[in-house]
Amino acid sequence: MLNTLLLGTGAIVGIVVGAVAFLLLIFAIWWICARNKLMRLTTAVDEAWSTIDIFLKKRYDLIPNLVETVKGYAKHESETMSAVIKARQVAIVATGNDKIEAEKALTASLNRFLTATREDYPDLKANANFMSLQNQLTDIEGEIERSRRYFNGTVKEYNTYLVLFPSCIVARKMKLEKRNFFELDSIEERKNVKVSF
Repeated sequence: MLNTLLLGTGAIVGIVVGAVAFLLLIFAIWWICARNKLMRLTTAVDEAWSTIDIFLKKRYDLIPNLVETVKGYAKHESETMSAVIKARQVAIVATGNDKIEAEKALTASLNRFLTATREDYPDLKANANFMSLQNQLTDIEGEIERSRRYFNGTVKEYNTYLVLFPSCIVARKMKLEKRNFFELDSIEERKNVKVSF
């Protein structure tokens, strides 16, 4: 009888230990899956930002050519051109959230520059080099806009997963923080750079 009771107790302990081990295994699998998803989302956000960076680099490279082309027509617009060049230099070296702010400033100064040039120098429209630069800038601005949209979409997915339960537990353990959207402050900055002359 005692043997039967000990065997019954041993079987119950074995079942409880097996159930706990099974639950721990399920938890470990879930934890690994949640962590992997967070890593994939982090990589997607970084890749989206990298794509924006590529098009911003193209724009940075194009701006000096545009400024040099306009210089021949706009001798007295040096203050406006200097503002664009300064904003470009700041944007090139900026990182993180400062990069977003620097891009806002560059877009605003570029808009002022192009608006002033368009209004004051109608002959510039006939310059083939300027027209080519204008078309390239239009294409790049479109790519930047699409890249920003993709970036914001990946940031939305990432930020949402960070706050959802139970994945927020894993995110906290990984010390992950929400990422900022690429947003512009003013209505003027929300518009693409107008380059039609």
